[in-house]
Amino acid sequence: MSMKWISVLLLLQLSCYFSPGNGGKVLVWPTEYSHWINMKIILDELVQRGHEVIVLTSSASILVDPNKASAIKFEIYPTSLTKDDFEVLFRKLIDKWSYLPKDTFWTHFSLLQEIIWEYSDCIEKLCKEVVFNKKLLTKLQESRFDLIFADAVGPCSELLAELLKIPLMYSIRFSPGHRIEKYSGGLPFPPSYVPLVMSELSDQMTFMERVKNMIYVLYFDFWFQTFNEKRWDQFYTEVLGRPTTLSELMRKAEMWLIRTYWDFEFPRPFLPHFEYIGGYHCKPAKPLPKEMEEFAQSSGENGIVVFTLGSMISNMTEERAHVIASALAQIPQKVIWRFDGRKPDTLGPNTRLYKWIPQNDLLGHSKTKAFITHGGANGIYEAIYHGIPMVGVPLFADQPDNIARMKTRGAAVRLDFNTMSSTDLLNALKTVINDPSYKENAVKLSRIQHDQPMKPLDRAVFRIEYVMRHKGAKHLRPASHDLAWFQYHSLDVLGFLLACVATAIGIITKCCLFCCQKIAKMRRKEKRD
Repeated sequence: MSMKWISVLLLLQLSCYFSPGNGGKVLVWPTEYSHWINMKIILDELVQRGHEVIVLTSSASILVDPNKASAIKFEIYPTSLTKDDFEVLFRKLIDKWSYLPKDTFWTHFSLLQEIIWEYSDCIEKLCKEVVFNKKLLTKLQESRFDLIFADAVGPCSELLAELLKIPLMYSIRFSPGHRIEKYSGGLPFPPSYVPLVMSELSDQMTFMERVKNMIYVLYFDFWFQTFNEKRWDQFYTEVLGRPTTLSELMRKAEMWLIRTYWDFEFPRPFLPHFEYIGGYHCKPAKPLPKEMEEFAQSSGENGIVVFTLGSMISNMTEERAHVIASALAQIPQKVIWRFDGRKPDTLGPNTRLYKWIPQNDLLGHSKTKAFITHGGANGIYEAIYHGIPMVGVPLFADQPDNIARMKTRGAAVRLDFNTMSSTDLLNALKTVINDPSYKENAVKLSRIQHDQPMKPLDRAVFRIEYVMRHKGAKHLRPASHDLAWFQYHSLDVLGFLLACVATAIGIITKCCLFCCQKIAKMRRKEKRD
């Protein structure tokens, strides 16, 4: 039976469980920017399948716009923050992260922790304005939700799940050092061949790279905290009236949707309550706007290059813009560049600037030869989906690691955004366009992405519905959640066995010494006789 028909039968089976008349009721705790864009794709699909989706969002939210026509419902709660306050905070944090010093490991991640804690404090404030709003909390309790769906990088959903006594489900791309996935999800990370996100290593590590990876593991395990856990633990204890911790509540999540797949991830162990859904937002390209299509067609056999640094980067200096424009002017391809700023003086006639571009449709266009990207996971997956080689200029977060993985797979060339020259960018573009291996490797990744028995979006929705149907998924959660760290690593068992061995050796040694002493006495007695 073909994969197409298998998917159809699975969807028909699901429709028997959740028809429009008996769909589930989902409460959503969202985050901002690309995280919300990712989540909304799943929410729209849930609505299409007959579920009621209510997004719990503050009046200061940047992208969650309840005024836009949508089948998704919004529950807006008041906050002392304004939309401008929230946006300024995010911009400041992004700017800090983009220019973190990388001269020393310790300095880099210490400053990164400070940035994340600043974000954490803001989310904590929003959370308090929800749980201490008795009227809102009563309304949520009376709504009888079947599930809370949340992004794990925005705490509070686990507290709401505990207060409302309903199952919790997470979506996540990564957390620094995989702390959340490791300690709250129980996901194993053997450091001998599984590189930590942000280490920029591959699974084929030299001895010194394994040493580096182990140092990362020890640092994140014993020093780094993704959130200000002490403050969150105190807050959760106060609300629930009993000692508890953020990590304890997060461990109660029934299912984890990981926004990557095996065309991107290195092979590694995973657990039954984890589902890898990378590329679920990808789709076939639609026709371009008329003016953009005419420009693309005018490129002839040389084709076009698509260039964007994402929606969160708006502070490119004029010096950097001039360097980039100068390089683009020297290639035979036409260039479509998402750029919001003063037009560079070195811009060539082959380059068009747009404040917004249909990125997926451009990457799926037959004329597209290469993609210059900051390395955001969404753009990477759209390039993989359409088989387009990349030139990566990562800026912050997981972007350097994303580009490192594409480079390892032979589908990308990496440059440093702050130090690259026009020549560097020009040579990188010539390499990925003219060297056929880059296109071949990108197409190979595309085949892996497409070769699945069920579409990633369908798998994501299936898992959400699965949790709602079974009122949770505790039968999939490993017993490791109930073990202390020394029990998980069997240190107590090893200690007991070593004690047994040491005791046995001690007894045998004592017996041998006793026998030797007896024999020695007997020989001395015989000599005297």
